[in-house]
Amino acid sequence: MAATINAPPDRVWPWLVQLGGDRGGWYSWDYLDNAGRQSAREIHPDWQDLALGDTVKYWTRRRGPVDGWTVAALEPNRFLGLHGLSDLRGQPLDPKQSRPSAYTEGLWGFLLAPLPDGRTRLVIGGYEAFRPRWLAWLSSFFGVGIVWVMQARMLVVLTRNIERMNKPPNASSTQ
Repeated sequence: MAATINAPPDRVWPWLVQLGGDRGGWYSWDYLDNAGRQSAREIHPDWQDLALGDTVKYWTRRRGPVDGWTVAALEPNRFLGLHGLSDLRGQPLDPKQSRPSAYTEGLWGFLLAPLPDGRTRLVIGGYEAFRPRWLAWLSSFFGVGIVWVMQARMLVVLTRNIERMNKPPNASSTQ
């Protein structure tokens, strides 16, 4: 999935860096994707530090913030790659240990491609695997549509927020 945003990559990047249930949210349907907590509508300086190996959390109604993704790739203003590995109850697993019989593992990438006119093409892609295999079939039947709807909403909200923050001051207010 992708969207063209009327802002350069360095104006888009801060919104990606603050992703997470205990930070800026997921910019999607907050009731579903952030346990009802509102996603950020502005850039928060205290959420701008992100490094390889950091954990990006999601928010649950029962447990609050839960480790969901690990920062696997980070190229400022260019690419953010997240890796998730958990059991089917959402408990994180150690990637250095052997996999249990039932788990899910995924990659989620955010690519910022600069366009010649100062805009940015934000491309989001990913992959998720389930074990046992019948869960993969079930996920492909239901999960693909859910992911599509949630990511489409994420792109709409991100585009709106970034373009709102990137608007030049109103010419009539400077007179």
